[in-house]
Formats: sequence, C-alpha cells, structure tokens
Amino acid sequence: MSGRGRRWRDHRQVLNAILWKLRTGAPWGDLPERYGPWKTAHERLRLWTADGTW
Repeated sequence: MSGRGRRWRDHRQVLNAILWKLRTGAPWGDLPERYGPWKTAHERLRLWTADGTW
C-alpha cells in the first residue's frame, strides 16, 4: 500500500476546533492558532459529515 499525503492531525485537536467553531459561530478564518490550520478542521468536518461520522 502506498502512503499518500501526511498523517492526519490529532483528532482531539481537530474535534476541539470544530466544537469551538460551532460554539462561537465565528468564521473558520478566525479559528485560534492553537487548533491548527482552519482548513484542516473544515475539511475534516466536511469529510466526517459526508461519511455519516458527524
């Protein structure tokens, strides 16, 4: 199996980012740096929503 891309960012950090976004209602671009890149959290939420995880 060939490795594609990088390992996923820690799920806990991304989950905290998603919860912060939902709790505050702020735009994704305003996500605090401690949660990592906003695009990572947004994409993970999009994927988890599409596959029924979220």
